[in-house]
Amino acid sequence: MSLLLIAKNRDFDSLKKALLEKDPNLDVEIWPRVENRERVNFAVCWNHPEKVLGNYTNLRAVSSLGAGVNHLLDDESIPEDISICRLVTDSLQEQMAEYVLNAIINYRLHIGEYFENKRKGVWEQKNTLPKKYAPVGIMGLGEMGLNVATLLAKQGYIVLGWSRSKKDIDGITSFAGKGDLDDFLSETKILVNLLPLTDETEGFLDLDIFKKLKKPGYLINVGRGDHLVEEDLIYAFDMGYLEGACLDVFEEEPLPKNHSFWNRKQIMITPHIAAITPAKEAAEVIVENYKRAMSGMDLLYEVDREKGY
Repeated sequence: MSLLLIAKNRDFDSLKKALLEKDPNLDVEIWPRVENRERVNFAVCWNHPEKVLGNYTNLRAVSSLGAGVNHLLDDESIPEDISICRLVTDSLQEQMAEYVLNAIINYRLHIGEYFENKRKGVWEQKNTLPKKYAPVGIMGLGEMGLNVATLLAKQGYIVLGWSRSKKDIDGITSFAGKGDLDDFLSETKILVNLLPLTDETEGFLDLDIFKKLKKPGYLINVGRGDHLVEEDLIYAFDMGYLEGACLDVFEEEPLPKNHSFWNRKQIMITPHIAAITPAKEAAEVIVENYKRAMSGMDLLYEVDREKGY
C-alpha cells in the first residue's frame, strides 16, 4: 500500500518529510515517479493532470491538498465509490481570517492609496471609514467562513452571513437561500466570498450581485477564481457599483501579465496566498485520513458529491 502525492509544478519534499515524521512506516510516492501503480491506495492532489487518477485502479480515497475540491469533483476518472475529502487545519482557518481582516482594514484606512501616494510623493490625508458604515457580508459559512465571521465580530464589525441554511451564531446575522439573498446584499458594503465552487456558484459574482450592495461596495474574493465574472467586475467599477476589490484567486493562475486587472488601481492582487497549507499540520490530517481509508472508516472533512462540498 502506498500514498501518492500529485501536483503539477510543486515541491513535495517538505510534505513527504512531515508525513514520514508522523508515520515512518508510510510508503510515500511523488508523481510522476510511481514504482507500482497497483499499490497506490490513497492520493493527495492539487492542480493534478486531468484523468491521471484513472491510472490507479486500487484507490480507496482521494484528498485535496487544500479546502477546495472542485478540481477533484470535476475529474471524471475518479469512480463514484471513491471517497473525496478536503484538507482543513487550524492554521489554514487562522490565515484566512487574518487575510480577510487585513484586506478590510486596508480598505477602511485607504492603505493602497497611501502606497500609491508615497510612490508619487503626495501627502494627502483621507478619512477612515468607520466600522459601523462598513457592514461585512460573508458568502459561505463553512469552516473557513465561520472562522472569518467570528474574528470580525470579535473585532467589532457588523457581520452578516449568507449560506444554504440559517446559522445560529452570536454576533452574526444569518441569511439563507435565494429568498434571503437580496436582503443580505442590500445590508452589505464589504462582500467576502468564501463559497464552495459548484455548478450553482460558478460565475455567481456578477453585475447583478454588485448592483445590490450598499454603494459603493467592496469585494474580497478568497473563494475561487471561477466564482467571479471578470468583465462584470470591471463594469461595476466603471458604473460606480464598486470602488475596489481584493482578489486572491483568479480564473487563470498565475494571472497573465497582459491581464487587465494589473492596470486597475482599484484592485489589490495577491498570488493565491490567503491560506497556505502548512506541511506539519497537513501531515496530521492526511495520515489520519489515510489510516481511516485503509480501515474503511468515514474520512475527516469528507465531501458530499451531490452538494459539491
